[in-house]
Amino acid sequence: MITLEGVRKTYRSGSVEFEALRGVDAAIEQGEYVAVIGPSGSGKSTLMNILGCLDNPTAGRYLLAGEDVSSMSETQLAEVRNRRIGFVFQQFHLLASQSAWRNVELPLVYAGVPRADRRARAIAALTRVGLADRVDNRPGELSGGQQQRVAVARALVTEPALILADEPTGNLDSRSTADVLALLDELHAAGRTIVLITHEHDVAARAERNLVVRDGEIVSDEPVAGVSA
Repeated sequence: MITLEGVRKTYRSGSVEFEALRGVDAAIEQGEYVAVIGPSGSGKSTLMNILGCLDNPTAGRYLLAGEDVSSMSETQLAEVRNRRIGFVFQQFHLLASQSAWRNVELPLVYAGVPRADRRARAIAALTRVGLADRVDNRPGELSGGQQQRVAVARALVTEPALILADEPTGNLDSRSTADVLALLDELHAAGRTIVLITHEHDVAARAERNLVVRDGEIVSDEPVAGVSA
């Protein structure tokens, strides 16, 4: 599913350079649940941006399902982001003026799916995350955990092969955190490939493997204790 070969990312500001990633090599198979863990400034968010085709490496290669992402046009990259990758962020990024189902249908709007189909698929996705009774509620009428479930439903509505979750529990209380992590467990059990970015070790422990990032490098790639591959 994912192959990284010598991936580097350098940011420049005038004469100053900062190397956020320093030759990252990694492979994630289809259907795996992998957590990328590290402290703030370690490079994990930069890595997530590259995995999500939101940024390009300065050097090295990123292969997604065998395709070299660097060879894709902006139009092709946009299609990959919309159809093949589902994003879940720490900030929910929901439109406050729109209902839950309207927020969930947005990727389908960009994909040109007919209106009737969009509504049906959005409601089905919300039902899947346990919000069948909240489809017409706006974000301000939902709890933080419910808003994150809406965000997960939006990530799922295009049936992507890969779910990228960037600190998805960072703004949630302990009960909502447990609910969202249980939902990610269910998606993994159903065959989704999940990459979870986090700085919390107890959250990372839910994955099958942990990639530990420090100073722009992967310093450890190990299975989680007690989780069978």
